[in-house]
Amino acid sequence: MNDEMLARALAPIYGERSVGRGGQLARYSGALAAFSTRFGQGAVRLFRAPGRVNLIGEHTDYNHGYVMPMALDKDIALVARPRADAIVNLRNIDPERFPARTFVISAEIPRSPLGDWGNYVKGAAQALRQAAGRELCGADILASGQAPWGVPAAAGLSSSSALTVVAALTLAALNGIDLPKLALARLCSEAEWYVGTRGGIMDQFISILAERDRALLLDCRPRPGDLPGEVHYAMRQVPLPAGYRVLVLNSAVRREKTKSLYNVRVAECRIGVALLKRRYPGITHLRDVSAEALGLSDAHVLALLEDMLPEQTTRDDLRSAGLLDEPLGAMFADYGLSDDQVYRVRRRCRHVITENARVLASELALSAGDVLRFGRLMNDSHFSMSRDYEAGCREVDVLADLCRESAGVLGARVTGAGWGGCVVALVQDGCEVGVLEQVTRQYVAATGLPGEGFVCASAPGASEVRSENAEG
Repeated sequence: MNDEMLARALAPIYGERSVGRGGQLARYSGALAAFSTRFGQGAVRLFRAPGRVNLIGEHTDYNHGYVMPMALDKDIALVARPRADAIVNLRNIDPERFPARTFVISAEIPRSPLGDWGNYVKGAAQALRQAAGRELCGADILASGQAPWGVPAAAGLSSSSALTVVAALTLAALNGIDLPKLALARLCSEAEWYVGTRGGIMDQFISILAERDRALLLDCRPRPGDLPGEVHYAMRQVPLPAGYRVLVLNSAVRREKTKSLYNVRVAECRIGVALLKRRYPGITHLRDVSAEALGLSDAHVLALLEDMLPEQTTRDDLRSAGLLDEPLGAMFADYGLSDDQVYRVRRRCRHVITENARVLASELALSAGDVLRFGRLMNDSHFSMSRDYEAGCREVDVLADLCRESAGVLGARVTGAGWGGCVVALVQDGCEVGVLEQVTRQYVAATGLPGEGFVCASAPGASEVRSENAEG
């Protein structure tokens, strides 16, 4: 396929302005050429999956709560060719950062060392093989996720989930497996457990179900469908506010989730639920602890946390309280938690419960065109993430503060799992360039770290870029 045909295929995804000289066309042409160099000439197929920025709703998804992400025009793209055997030869456009990996698709694929980029593709392949219940063909694959078009790694913009999603989509298509979008999103969510992160469904759902110019309000509580094993999730597309732009600013503080306190936070939430169930046995997740669900005022819900949840606890404390039976008993080993870990339960639960309320209030604010209210909710979310969930760091707090002090910024908050990564800010249209220049300059002066950011454009969900075969 020539450049003109490729440009026509890319324009509906990225927009006409992003496809021109030096844009997405150059990126995809370079990936096709690199694939040919590594694997030879022949017909190939192209797939992509976007990263995301979460506008509000952090660490609520695995608590059956609410989130509001937006897909980005920063994505992971794969060039792929099916093989006759079950071997996957995985290469990257940046081989120094992401070395070559080769594995065989099977129902049980040996995992590489923790943090290896190939694990996300292995996890997708293993989940797809188990779901298909049959042998699958492998593929020669080249991944392209380099700047400025790719999702920055370890920045809280879900590069890992984008890679998992695009790998699953690619292998499913090459094997003639037609999965509905919801089924694919669930499969990808479960596939990421392979790498050791006990996360939720948000990243995979937005990467697959996104619409342009929309954020996705996702209710992360699964509901049974009409058929055995069928699961549904409630969701609504929320129009993004006209006259405002979304900025993402990278703190340049990198922290790998599977090496962080992420699993500790999941455990702290589960401990909180186990304690609250003693008074409210119907509670299964922190989602159930709300003013509406319990018939209490917001103030009484917070008082309930003060009354029933300890500021901190240990495994010995939980054993003495008789709380180490299932399901908590197996959690400590399953999550790789140390015997002497201290769990700060009350403040973690307070964050999740108040964050759920902020997400629902944000939908109402945006639907009513009240962007000032939405900006305040973003700010409150950041403070809760930093103080109650303790998923922040000094540099990210500095970056968010600098954004809030800039003219034209309505709100700013950490986005992603935390402990580094990015800040998302809502900015009046026309102020975005000045805010980026000012904040990045001040951030470098304050921290000594490189300051970088970009104006976000929303993007549609994961897809095959074109159905026609193209010569590499």
